[in-house]
Amino acid sequence: MFNGHRKKQRSKLAAQIRLSYIVLLIPNLIFMVYALYNLFFVSERYNTMLNSVVAASEFSLDFKEDFDYETYLLIVGNVAPEDSQIPVLLSDARAVVGGLKGYTNTDDNQKRLLSAEKYLNNLETYIERIKNNLTYEDKYEANMLIWENDVQIVTALLQETINEYIYYENKQIQVAQAENKKVFLDIIKISMVITVAIILVILLVSFVGPLWITRPIEEQVKQEQKQLRKAEFELLQAQINPHFLYNTLDTIVWSAEAGNQRQVVNMVKSLSDFFRASLNRGKEIVSVKEELQHVRSYLEIQQIRYQDILSYEINVEETIFDYSIPKITVQPVVENALYHGIKNKRGGGRITVTGKAYGNYFEICVEDNGKGMTSERLNDVKLALKAEKLEKSAVYGLYNVNQRIKLNFGEGYGLDLDSTYDEGTRVVIKLPKKLTEIVKN
Repeated sequence: MFNGHRKKQRSKLAAQIRLSYIVLLIPNLIFMVYALYNLFFVSERYNTMLNSVVAASEFSLDFKEDFDYETYLLIVGNVAPEDSQIPVLLSDARAVVGGLKGYTNTDDNQKRLLSAEKYLNNLETYIERIKNNLTYEDKYEANMLIWENDVQIVTALLQETINEYIYYENKQIQVAQAENKKVFLDIIKISMVITVAIILVILLVSFVGPLWITRPIEEQVKQEQKQLRKAEFELLQAQINPHFLYNTLDTIVWSAEAGNQRQVVNMVKSLSDFFRASLNRGKEIVSVKEELQHVRSYLEIQQIRYQDILSYEINVEETIFDYSIPKITVQPVVENALYHGIKNKRGGGRITVTGKAYGNYFEICVEDNGKGMTSERLNDVKLALKAEKLEKSAVYGLYNVNQRIKLNFGEGYGLDLDSTYDEGTRVVIKLPKKLTEIVKN
């Protein structure tokens, strides 16, 4: 009788605990769907805008000069009509304008593209007139008038139209930047509410649960805490990336407004590669090769922003390219070297990324010749990396990387730091030799 009652109570309590976990699970699922939807929407929107700017930037910066010159050569007889590059220039320009129609969603830019097509049609008409006049010996002056009064003016208008298109597309990126910031803030607020709810329910279950089931509960809680810590690290990374994105987009806009189109193209391409590697189809574990491409894109962007003070080198053995590494592991360490090492030093600085295999593990080293740390500060950082709960925000990035490595591969792996004040800092990332395809995310 007593045993039966005890079993009944145990079953009832177990049912209540399961119900508590279901209550915890539902808001988490709702939040995950909401967050993933918004992140996907933001990513697609930015990809569309960035692709639009990249495609527009492919329009030859020298189109006007090249077209005017080729037309002049045709008029003076230095180039035969069948050998002229004019058809190629017109074809390339039409391809760019046609491709842009699929990107922009603003009526004004669509009108600009229609104007660009009309300009191209006019240029083609002028070239046909010039070719027809070449069959007459007394039409040289007429051709020169067409070149001066028609061709040169229309090529200038065409170039100006494409530049306006790029400028207003970048203005749209600025608007989207403000909207996306609001989305990220909403996600953070919701996550805080859910975290508070989770803590309250866990406290309630801890106080009412009988002692004889504490062991299975503790095992389950440990597993959930591990998953929660992973989620917190991912959320921290989601909070860090927008700041980098905002700053980079600001630089792109400034460069576009200054007419520095080549720099805009380079930054947009690097930014696209950076976020493609960051998302990486949701994979938590990537190959070293993929991670290094992510770092390279980041450094290319930062070198444009800090070209007066930053240089870098990536020299990693190809033998470790196929091994596994948690996504976004090296970039936060490089970022830390830039902002806490190079920027705090007078004059320029250098960041070097190297990698080498040893026995059953490999190491990636990030080294800078920046400001470095005093022995006291170095000791504080090392203690912070070993702490179960981080209290100092200055080492969030390194702490995040170190904890994610340990969660995925164990306590024997992670970060090791060494630094000398006024000389620089060296951070070694130690990881096991595991091929990417056999690691379970």
